[in-house]
Amino acid sequence: MILNTRLSLAAALTAGLALSALSACALADGMPPTRTTAKLSPAGLKGSATPWVTASRKPNDSGVKLQYRLDGAPQAGKPTVVVLQFDGVSDPAGASVTLTVDAGLTLSGSASLSLPPGQRSDTSVTVISQGDGLAYLNVFIKQAGRTSAISIPIQTGAAAPAMKANGEIKSLPGGDNIISLPAK
Repeated sequence: MILNTRLSLAAALTAGLALSALSACALADGMPPTRTTAKLSPAGLKGSATPWVTASRKPNDSGVKLQYRLDGAPQAGKPTVVVLQFDGVSDPAGASVTLTVDAGLTLSGSASLSLPPGQRSDTSVTVISQGDGLAYLNVFIKQAGRTSAISIPIQTGAAAPAMKANGEIKSLPGGDNIISLPAK
């Protein structure tokens, strides 16, 4: 009987130590782990929209948060709707947005927007890929003299992006290899 009590006590202590170690690891910084959930539009509930993506930010950016999503998979020659959501406009004068596209994409609609202060703004823009490959929709946000530059990838087709083959591999005296490209 004494042996069973000691084993049960030892098992309970081991389980307790394991649980406390697990919770200490999970909350080592004192903050619970963050959860991310993807927001989908009503169309996304049918599987046609991708989840929201939050654009990365730099410490000295405009201060405006950008989230975006593509409604549907981009196809060559067909329009793709890109939904943009802006938040965090704090300047009383508001913020401005300028949109540009890389070669291989066409932008339909207005290339500039004004964002009012203190509220979330949503807009949709349409891009058309001229062929398979990777191109970017560039979003420039300006607020209070500071600018953010965000590039939204538009991947058309299944082809993975590849480096152009117009360079020459050269070896340096230290043994490193470089690709020499002509100046444009």
